[in-house]
Amino acid sequence: MKKRMLAVVLGMVMTVSLMAGCGAKEGSNAKEEADTYTIGISQFAEHGSLDNCREGFLNGLAEAGIVEGENLTVEYKNAAADMGTASQISSSFVSDKMDMICAIATPSAQAAYNAAMDEEIPVIFTAVTDPVAAELAAKDGTPVGEVTGTSDKLPVEAQLEMIREILPDAKTIGIIYTTSEANSVSAIAEYEEKVGDYGFELVTKGVTAVSEVGLAAEDLLTKVDCITNLTDNTVVSALATVLDKANAANIPVFGSEIEQVKIGCLAAEGLDYVALGRKTGEMAAKVLKGEAKASELSFELITEAGLYINTKVAENLNITIKQDLVNSAVETYDTIVEE
Repeated sequence: MKKRMLAVVLGMVMTVSLMAGCGAKEGSNAKEEADTYTIGISQFAEHGSLDNCREGFLNGLAEAGIVEGENLTVEYKNAAADMGTASQISSSFVSDKMDMICAIATPSAQAAYNAAMDEEIPVIFTAVTDPVAAELAAKDGTPVGEVTGTSDKLPVEAQLEMIREILPDAKTIGIIYTTSEANSVSAIAEYEEKVGDYGFELVTKGVTAVSEVGLAAEDLLTKVDCITNLTDNTVVSALATVLDKANAANIPVFGSEIEQVKIGCLAAEGLDYVALGRKTGEMAAKVLKGEAKASELSFELITEAGLYINTKVAENLNITIKQDLVNSAVETYDTIVEE
């Protein structure tokens, strides 16, 4: 009798143990099968427009259910406008076997794709002015590999029209640009093609590093009636220096997006970089969820520009902007934000 009871008890213990083991295994598999992601974000420089792209990118992912701190781990690194550093960042992300690399700005996008192209790690870029010139897309807009994203191509004609309306007597426009940035070289070519249609002559000054921007600005300001700024990452990193020198010479500087106007550019026909980043996040979510491969998604061009005006800068420079133009602006600012 005792032996029979002992056998029954042992049988019950074994049954409970087996059930517990099965439950643990099922729970483990469920956890393993949960969709979690790790993304490396490589940002070429630290300035307002690129920061806005990063914010928008994470917002776009979150709206698609991929939320940092929940099912998303993000490793963020900034190259401080140095191409060598951008390459190192991309190589480290590949070594860490990220699920995806988000590259913000053209140099970072080129470095990321070069590092990841043989590893099948998708690269999603944003704030790339000309993906074709950067060799990230074919002429028809299709990807050259597992790489896609969004373009922030400048609305050059709208910018020139706006400058002409604000400065009806101006004859020369100056641009400082980085000779090694494909996005800037592409923008310069478009400006050279179109400035004559608005009665301007273009004077350019090429630089190779942030340290050269100040001297380039001093030289350019002796030759032009105004400066218009690109989305050139190296130059934007030193925009405060350009603005200081231009203000001393009483020469207006036009920006290429909202953040540049906030810190002292007179006006800009520019894009909303948070919206640009959000669109990029939407594309990234499709790739992460397996709804499409990056190589199946052509890059997207955000074309809707908005006018931004800083009336405080206009007042400081004794420039009168017609009220109907002010009224047409998406936003106006009556202060200058210190960086």
